[in-house]
Amino acid sequence: MQKITVAKGDGIGPEIMDATLEIIKAAGAKIEIEEIEVGEKVYLAGNTAGIAKESWDVIRRNKIFLKAPITTPQGGGYKSLNVTTRKFLGLYSNVRPCTSFHPFVKTKHPAMDLVIIRENEEDLYAGIEHQQTDEVVQCLKLISRPGCEKIVRYAFEYAKQYGRKKVTCFTKDNIMKQTDGLFHQVFNEIAAEYPQIENEHWIIDIGAAKMADTPEAFDVIVMPNLYGDILSDVAAQIAGSVGLAGSANIGEECAMFEAIHGSAPRRAGQNMANPSGLLHGAILMLNHIGQTEVAEKVHNAWLYTIEEGIHTYDVFKEGISKEKVGTKEFAQAVIKNLGKKPTTLKAVNYSNGSSLKLPKYKRRAPAKKDLVGVDVFVNWQGLNADELAAKLNPIEKLCNVKLSMITNRGIKVWPDGFPETFCTDHWRCRMKPKDGLMLPKKTIAEILTQCELLGIDTIKTENLYEFDGKSGFSLGQGQ
Repeated sequence: MQKITVAKGDGIGPEIMDATLEIIKAAGAKIEIEEIEVGEKVYLAGNTAGIAKESWDVIRRNKIFLKAPITTPQGGGYKSLNVTTRKFLGLYSNVRPCTSFHPFVKTKHPAMDLVIIRENEEDLYAGIEHQQTDEVVQCLKLISRPGCEKIVRYAFEYAKQYGRKKVTCFTKDNIMKQTDGLFHQVFNEIAAEYPQIENEHWIIDIGAAKMADTPEAFDVIVMPNLYGDILSDVAAQIAGSVGLAGSANIGEECAMFEAIHGSAPRRAGQNMANPSGLLHGAILMLNHIGQTEVAEKVHNAWLYTIEEGIHTYDVFKEGISKEKVGTKEFAQAVIKNLGKKPTTLKAVNYSNGSSLKLPKYKRRAPAKKDLVGVDVFVNWQGLNADELAAKLNPIEKLCNVKLSMITNRGIKVWPDGFPETFCTDHWRCRMKPKDGLMLPKKTIAEILTQCELLGIDTIKTENLYEFDGKSGFSLGQGQ
């Protein structure tokens, strides 16, 4: 018997959760439910996180969390419970199968059957943002080697366990050579450990276009957080409906399972909502906890029900569907079909399915780290980079450094900038030791002191490091 935490959520959440639980219990799921309250009621009671401390204790104790959609109240100050849960519990892997159910659910891609595995904790979703000048706001994109290794290895292990033939990596490392470059590098390293599985890399823009046009060309796609968030919704939609898709959020200790759609408050309480997305999330949960026979029975019964033409309003189509039913009636139809298998749609076989057992990340020995320069970001209202370089000139002599470059929004504007380049009030000034050796950290403090004396408004600094002699920073665009 597996004890799980259940949250019925908001809007249509209670209805689809009741339907989902009724189906999986009828199929023989060995679960014990401990229910918690999360979402709108908790938010409006004054808890900006949308979840009480006691509920966290329940989730952490049970390890398995089945969650219906929730409503986050409009207005500032309320944090996304999904993002918070993923980060607090270390749910690094988001798994979203996207399969078409042609001809019973309308799609332009009848052969589509892919799985998107999205890194779930870092990237721009670190949510570290600052306004630095009147005109410029920054958001930090954080990519770590542990984050890359864990998600890429999960993708290959998933492919291996579920008989998938190929893993594709999407990044934008032609532009973001350090962050996305690391993700691509780690992908290549780990792919070499799985010679039986085909691997490939696509630049995200053309890869996304190819996926939207020819999704059958892909099998498993692994990518950083933001790209995965966007493209998993695109994939679910072109497969037929976002409302049919479920997702798993997997960590080393805990896991959360859910539908990918929202709480749809306009449909609440009307016995109209399609429980399929949450049901697919529950199927992923059953596989994860080792109850693969039940997962297979439920999934095949759902497929058989779709084949029968028993559909909720969102996928009902005259000429294809045979009966339009409500949430409760759809659940009853699936229960009636337990033990049956589809004949047109492909039946699933989870005989090899179970929780993936991945090794814990092992930290490497630290590289030799050398400070070779500093980028000083300044807020300056001028428009001419030559004037800013002249203003900084005394610092070169006083601090024994050389100004090597000035950029504005990443593009090099000094030396040899173009007058056509539009500049904001946010400038990056790169300084390196005149002798070409290491930069003492105390020199950075001296540079900032001199900037203050010269009336130059410094925003922040970024140290420039080499790791085992390899540059750890990007060039300016155009450099």
